[in-house]
Amino acid sequence: MIAASREPHQPDPTSPEPRAWQRELAEAVTDPGELLDLVGLDREPWLAAARRAATLFPLRVPRPYVARMRRGDANDPLLRQVLPLAEEFAPQPPSFVADPVGDLAVAAHPGVLRKYRGRALLVTTGACAVHCRYCFRREFPYGEQLASTGHWAAAVAALRADTDAREVLLSGGDPLSLATHKLAELTTQLATMPHVERLRIHTRQPIVLPSRVDEALVSWLASLRWPTTIVLHVNHAQELDGPTIEALARLRATRAHLLNQSVLLRGVNDDAATLAALSVALHAAGVLPYYLHGLDPVRGSAHFDVPDDEARRLHEALIRELPGYLVPRLVREVPGAPSKVSISSVGTARTG
Repeated sequence: MIAASREPHQPDPTSPEPRAWQRELAEAVTDPGELLDLVGLDREPWLAAARRAATLFPLRVPRPYVARMRRGDANDPLLRQVLPLAEEFAPQPPSFVADPVGDLAVAAHPGVLRKYRGRALLVTTGACAVHCRYCFRREFPYGEQLASTGHWAAAVAALRADTDAREVLLSGGDPLSLATHKLAELTTQLATMPHVERLRIHTRQPIVLPSRVDEALVSWLASLRWPTTIVLHVNHAQELDGPTIEALARLRATRAHLLNQSVLLRGVNDDAATLAALSVALHAAGVLPYYLHGLDPVRGSAHFDVPDDEARRLHEALIRELPGYLVPRLVREVPGAPSKVSISSVGTARTG
């Protein structure tokens, strides 16, 4: 298994000095030994395996996110999402593969994925502020599939010709890893296409690196001509600290709609009380719980898997506990399906 190619995190060369978020990106923790030291865990039981697993998929985690982890707790739900473990290089079930959602089969053009009718996804960058160990694109060939190659020209030309693409999704990696002026360059070109009616941005950056939501980003978002939806990725209420909640308020002030997608993860949020607390915390922060995803079966992540029968029981408990608008839809992405698939309608539960 080879780790996905990732773009380096470098300060914006057009700025007189790096912005705060760019400095924090450059200072992210990339050494498993340092991460263990920062969270107060002994190196001996963890370090050798963590370094080996990091050769499959590199460690990267911003220091503001590390600061939210409980010291001395190897089961901390935030640490568990980012710490490389021996389980990643253990034999995987046959269903756990390099491209679990069939991205490469729907690549209409380098950097442009056409999976669902009326929507086109742009792979804007391979860079993320954080490398989540369950990432379904951890082996994605970013070197071959980036819309930003050639200053967007080819990807934009493909979208211009595709008049069925009424909604454009910016994805990656994380699109907010790009400098704001690069995002503005892209949306200026998209704005010339009459058939593009909506813009959606999928990002984890405001959660793990709230300084990214700076004045320049807010101004850019407020200037967009479309109804804009920002789909965040929060898996546990512990991720929503004070600076993050303030960043979300700045995003809401741009009139963007904020939704959240979570992934159901063994050892992170696989109990009803934790999921309910997450929905309540999201609502308090002005974010609507949208999807609760079954794990995409990417190689190296089988230890996070929650069987579908168990997922259904957890979801039913949420329905009993919460008002309907706080209950996310329980779904899975199935290669070749015309939309996300409700786990309740999947015929056979996957048991790992």
